Amino acid sequence: MNFLSGLEKFGLDITKGKRLFEDEEDKNDKKTEAQKAAEERIPSEEDFLLEKRIQCKVCDKTFTMKMVKNGRVRRMEPDPDLRPRFQYIDTLKYDVTSCPYCGYTAMNRYFEHIAAAQMKLIREEITSKFKPTTTKPEEMYSYDVVIDRYKLSLMNTIVKRGKVSERAYTCLKISWLLRGKIEGMPSGTEEEKQAIAACQKEAEEFYQQAYEGFVMACSKEMFPICGMEQSTMDYLLAYMSFHFKKYEVASKYLASVISSHGASRKMKDMALELKEQILTELRSQRQ
Repeated sequence: MNFLSGLEKFGLDITKGKRLFEDEEDKNDKKTEAQKAAEERIPSEEDFLLEKRIQCKVCDKTFTMKMVKNGRVRRMEPDPDLRPRFQYIDTLKYDVTSCPYCGYTAMNRYFEHIAAAQMKLIREEITSKFKPTTTKPEEMYSYDVVIDRYKLSLMNTIVKRGKVSERAYTCLKISWLLRGKIEGMPSGTEEEKQAIAACQKEAEEFYQQAYEGFVMACSKEMFPICGMEQSTMDYLLAYMSFHFKKYEVASKYLASVISSHGASRKMKDMALELKEQILTELRSQRQ
């Protein structure tokens, strides 16, 4: 029986009508092989990126850079020290903007915010000596190239006399990027193990600079610092203090987070978990 009979008078072809009740399984069976392959394909970083035109504040020239399509990335649990993680992509690699013409470089959040006096310093100390590099397109966002870009950002921040917090945050992100680079490095040969050790040493040095810089910034600057409210910064400094085995200092920062009215429940849970780690470490030292 054709349940659509009688609709011919409207000029419709009722022979092409669908079944009254169609199973989802039937629909899935009709998917083409191409559709199935597309669903099973693991996305590449390119799938999460778009190109944006940027006008440099220092030299006024225009260039393009790749940025993350924030609506497409899937956030995962961060590292214990708040290093962000996303599925299929390390967004940190796309969080720095560098003018290929004059060398002015800064993290995205700071790139547009530069005073006339700072521009003058950049032109005198960076642009006058800057030599553009020829990087292959496929290497533009490799860890090595991006880490150099962040180091150039750090140099720019020093030259323009930027805030201590900006310098510290840049050091922290370089350390995180080195950590990301290590995660993808092979470790089969002795030479590869030595390369990892050298990378770990450099990451540790930048982590130390970030820690010292943030401690200094908290005594001189108003919150939020680098977009972080006090409870977030306190937790970060607590974890970094724990990393450097400064357990008493870490405990003080954690007490501030746990008692804070502004800290989220998740942040307090992370602080309590870190507190347990500190107590466990202290107990093991006494034994």
